[in-house]
Amino acid sequence: MINEKIFKAYDVRGIYPQEINEDAVYKIAQAYAKLFKPEAVVLGRDVRLSGPTLWEAAKNGLIDHGVDVVDIGVVSTDMMYFAVANYGYDGGMTISASHNPKEYNGIKFVRKNAVPVSGDSGIMDMKELVLKDYSYKAKRLGDLKHRDIQQDYLDKCLSFIDRGKIKPFKIVANAMFGPALQNVAKMKLPVKFTLLNDKPDGNFPKGQPDPSLPENQTETSEAVIKNKADFGVAWDADADRFFLYDEKGRAIPGYYLVAFLTKHYLKLHKGAKVISDPRLIWATTEKAAKYGGHALINKVGHSFIKERMRKEDAIFAGENSGHFYFRDFFYCDNGLIPFLVMLEIFSTTEKKVSTLFDAFFFRHPISGELNQKLSDQDQVKAILKKIEKQYSDARIEKIDGLSIEYDSWRANIRSSNTEPMIRLNVEALDDGTLKKKTEELLNLIRE
Repeated sequence: MINEKIFKAYDVRGIYPQEINEDAVYKIAQAYAKLFKPEAVVLGRDVRLSGPTLWEAAKNGLIDHGVDVVDIGVVSTDMMYFAVANYGYDGGMTISASHNPKEYNGIKFVRKNAVPVSGDSGIMDMKELVLKDYSYKAKRLGDLKHRDIQQDYLDKCLSFIDRGKIKPFKIVANAMFGPALQNVAKMKLPVKFTLLNDKPDGNFPKGQPDPSLPENQTETSEAVIKNKADFGVAWDADADRFFLYDEKGRAIPGYYLVAFLTKHYLKLHKGAKVISDPRLIWATTEKAAKYGGHALINKVGHSFIKERMRKEDAIFAGENSGHFYFRDFFYCDNGLIPFLVMLEIFSTTEKKVSTLFDAFFFRHPISGELNQKLSDQDQVKAILKKIEKQYSDARIEKIDGLSIEYDSWRANIRSSNTEPMIRLNVEALDDGTLKKKTEELLNLIRE
């Protein structure tokens, strides 16, 4: 019996083998083939221990349906996007559970041109087919081909910068046991790296491979200080999210990176559009206004962001979670490009990295994302309704959850897409207001 809870808003994901296993993945691959009717599909995987057998199940599901499979090996998620869009394949899948703990695995899907498949555009249709036990064996089975895409992928990423401008920085780089540094090592950049957790290991021996968790930031931060590095960088386990540390070991929030890159791209492309999510927006909208661009706010989630980017032809998009999207990378998110772009920016200024970001910390203090688990989704809805009533005089938006805005502070309160949980983000003009309003909202949530 297939566990239908594994079908999420953006992908398929669950604990192996209790929730997701070879039988489920075979059937999901069959449903993908039935729904999208591809001739050739790219298939990759991350470093998880259950990856090889789940990859094999997906391959068999596609081949039995008459679909050719292009094996791209162990890759970052953005390499799968690249392979589909760059070479013109009909779709792609990667066996990955991103930054989840090691016992998880899953599948991310795209269609032709690396257009994402989400709950709104195919995942729930696949779920229906799987639950109806759909099965098909083609008269002509698909072929299996192998393709090494790494150099083409790296060339594409390097096309975003002028390598001749790069200074010989000292950089601490943490791969969280994913594949990120296998790519960076091949780029032959004129910098000196101190590598952390650079050998891919699906055991994730230091815990959940998510650099956004405070407990996972200490190692990189301390290594930056110990090695007197110019800055530090980190990626999650499937290497599609990017994180930055200044020379003091201070973790730079993804929100500030979105605003920083907004400024960079609008200076290059005056009048262009950028997209960010509604969790925190003031720094980004301020930079867009100052540099003659248009900041658009969109629902959280890679599939929703990419759809909006294509519609608006936006030059750049960013989510506060560390996802960065580029029009010239097929409107997809990429974890390596923001590192390279930052590297070039830092190389063309005499300022230290901390100096470049101090103004963001001062002008745009933030709470950080605060999560509160609840018993069920009905409780989440009740709390959102209570908060809206409490702040009925605010400027209110419901692009994703509930955003309340006053002249001196703003908050976004939204439900998790995967569990009964409320996520709170608060921004303000000063630390005092931030502290007061954050506590006020947390008390309302916990009452």
